[in-house]
Amino acid sequence: HVQLVESGGGSVQAGGSLRLSCVASGDTTGRYCMGWFRQIPDKEREGVAGIESDGSTSYADSVEGRFTLSKDNAKNTLYLQMNSLKPEDTAMYYCAARSLPGVVPPLAESSYNIWGQGTQVTVS
Repeated sequence: HVQLVESGGGSVQAGGSLRLSCVASGDTTGRYCMGWFRQIPDKEREGVAGIESDGSTSYADSVEGRFTLSKDNAKNTLYLQMNSLKPEDTAMYYCAARSLPGVVPPLAESSYNIWGQGTQVTVS
């Protein structure tokens, strides 16, 4: 059973940067597809970036070129480097993992079955 814990959120001015981290604990021997999602109140959760077990990455159009996903397998940690932040990036950010077999859309919420508790990002 895998658990995900996010950190790195905070408040930043527009144009600034933040790096989110997601540490996976528990049974991490499997190869997981992982991703970052974000959600604002009364809105659907939006896929931001995803990384598949082969290392290939996908990004939402709204963050392409500004956000970078990386993974440190030795530390069981997924990172999201966020640069040139905009007020519209303000949201609760969630880390997600998929422990089930099959090829799925990396930015679809339904692709994931394990979720972290979230970390708030506020851009003003």
